[in-house]
Amino acid sequence: MNKLAIVYWSGTGNTETMANCIAEGAREAGAEVALMGPAAFSAAGLTEYQVVAFGCPAMGAEQLEEDEVEPMFSGLEGSLGSKKIALFGSYGWGDGQWMRDWCARAKAAGADLYDEEGLIANESPNEEAREACRDLGRSLAAW
Repeated sequence: MNKLAIVYWSGTGNTETMANCIAEGAREAGAEVALMGPAAFSAAGLTEYQVVAFGCPAMGAEQLEEDEVEPMFSGLEGSLGSKKIALFGSYGWGDGQWMRDWCARAKAAGADLYDEEGLIANESPNEEAREACRDLGRSLAAW
């Protein structure tokens, strides 16, 4: 089983709920899981974990959170080649463009992206979205 890092930022708790459900599914499948914020993760973590799931809600005009997530992810882009990653987050407006943009960035950086569309939930994740998160965690544990 994989050693999985779940690195996320949450403003209202919706993305945190998603992160916790991903962790729950991964642990059920036997993975060792570490949950942390962007400030606690660096390029060194990319070698410590087999898989990293990054989470961020849509902010402003459908973009990543600019004070913690954007600088952290920008700093990692040069180190993402062949790294197994997944992206997730919640949104309350728009159509998910922030996630499409984020997935494109990760792919352009050479990451091995679990799902080229990412996993998104509108507003507070309902039970269906929470189960999709647990399913993602189970899949990442075995990936």
